[in-house]
Amino acid sequence: MSNIKRSFLAVFLAAIIILSSIGCSEDIKSLNICEGDSITMEVGATTRLTTDAPDNIKDKLLWNASYNAGITVDQNGTVTAQSEGQFTVCVAYGILTDTITVIVVNYEEPLPAVDEAARDAFYGNSDPADSYEEALERSAKGEISGADRVPDQTPYIADYRPTSNGMFIRNSFPYYEDENTYVVVNAYGQEVFRIYRGGGYITLEEVAAYVYAFGTVPANYVSDKKTKPTASIWGEYLRLNHSKFSGDTQRFPYEPELPDISGCGGDLQYYEIDIGTTGTDCDPNYSAQIYNNGRSITRGAARIVYSRFDKDGNNIIDVDEKFVFYTYNHYNDFQEYLNYYGGWGEMFGNITGGGKISSKTDYNPTPYVKVALSPIKLPDTVDLAIVYVYIDKQSLLCGGYQKFYA
Repeated sequence: MSNIKRSFLAVFLAAIIILSSIGCSEDIKSLNICEGDSITMEVGATTRLTTDAPDNIKDKLLWNASYNAGITVDQNGTVTAQSEGQFTVCVAYGILTDTITVIVVNYEEPLPAVDEAARDAFYGNSDPADSYEEALERSAKGEISGADRVPDQTPYIADYRPTSNGMFIRNSFPYYEDENTYVVVNAYGQEVFRIYRGGGYITLEEVAAYVYAFGTVPANYVSDKKTKPTASIWGEYLRLNHSKFSGDTQRFPYEPELPDISGCGGDLQYYEIDIGTTGTDCDPNYSAQIYNNGRSITRGAARIVYSRFDKDGNNIIDVDEKFVFYTYNHYNDFQEYLNYYGGWGEMFGNITGGGKISSKTDYNPTPYVKVALSPIKLPDTVDLAIVYVYIDKQSLLCGGYQKFYA
């Protein structure tokens, strides 16, 4: 038996012994934190979490926070936020447990310095919205809040894409100025542009960032794939499609399997949206036409596919489960959005593997290329490392090895 298997067996047996020794939960059938899956707190704030446990056992609940986290929790469920980050609080009674994600923000910290050259190159002569309020005003009139140029089929790739252990890094640090404003940085942690909740966007970079930041689509998207530009206030900026993506590789064997996708037995429900490009030169089934000419729409072969819900139908918050992919050859190949300007991962899929486009007989999709989760910060900030450590029996109840930033 390998050392890894021995270690796993030891932890598993320890869990059984511990769980059997700390009490019985026969008098209740479930234990749930009433505040839901996540809460957001500012540094220095305090809040008390509640559960649906009966009053007579509430003093017997065990509360625990991620080891060495930027939060503390006492045995009354009172959480105190000490430093920014994303942490986990667990409550346990017998073998029953529930967890909640605590996102701690510090609005007092300065945002990254602006990369003026990259911003000018991206927007050109466009005049983007400069506030959430302006974005809403523009959307009410059918005006977009970002760049107005139709993107090329292939994504812009930054000259520098940071790596760790041979893998591209996906930026795990969210730069939110507030709940309606997301700051997109470059690979060095400098601000390039901002996107606003409720704004309209058409470029690949802005739409990918919007989906990643807010978990839904910009204001100029509609789900109905037959909507005409002439019937919408958005006109040439109208974009179609916001529907569930099956990811069923049995039906579509030329598609690569996306991480933990429900169509292949996983827990994550993915959705897809159109990306309007200047055309396509990779799929003969789709003519190289502008997506929207103001009168009609040719949907083309470009899509963003992203993880939207977990297995319980909740919006995805955990950065470990946030995936955004781009495909410009109709699901044959994908690249992952790495949460920074020009950050796109390694291509994987059917054409990459030498298969024939959309063929159900001549296909060879290569697997998803994993990335490393790590924050991209300004050069003078301290890098974070993710480590795992076994703490105590209470931590074991809440998942065993606790993840924290150090």
